[in-house]
Formats: sequence, C-alpha cells, structure tokens
Amino acid sequence: MKITNITNVEGFFKVIEQCKGTVELITSEGDRLNLKSKLSQYVALTKMFKEAKIDGIELIAHEPEDVDRLLKFLMGGQVER
Repeated sequence: MKITNITNVEGFFKVIEQCKGTVELITSEGDRLNLKSKLSQYVALTKMFKEAKIDGIELIAHEPEDVDRLLKFLMGGQVER
C-alpha cells in the first residue's frame, strides 16, 4: 500500500508495534526495511526528515489483520490499545 502525509509519526509506529506480522517499508532504491526493528524505524525517520516532504511511501504488511489495523489508523488516526 502507498501512503502519504503521515502527521502522527509516534502513533504510526505504535500501530506498527501492534502488528502481528512483518511490516516493511520499501525505499525509493527498492530496499525493504522491517519497521518492527527500532534501527529500521530510525533509518525511516531520518529519511523522512531529510527529505522534509513525504510524497509517498510504500508499505507491505504480511498479515491481513495488520493491513486492516494500518488502514484504520491512516483513515482515522486512532491507535488501538
């Protein structure tokens, strides 16, 4: 899924932590970063802030329930507890 304009970065990473399976960020170079890894999260954040504008990023969630969780967050901005 391609996403744009993440304004609640902290909430976004909380949702990633709640996911059961792997969630990957696909970089513009084609690399896959496992967003459940804190190091990968740091790399992703660094890239986002460096570019100052996020035209769109591609995510792959391997579990259907994780796709639903991410879409729910992206549509409403709510983090499940």
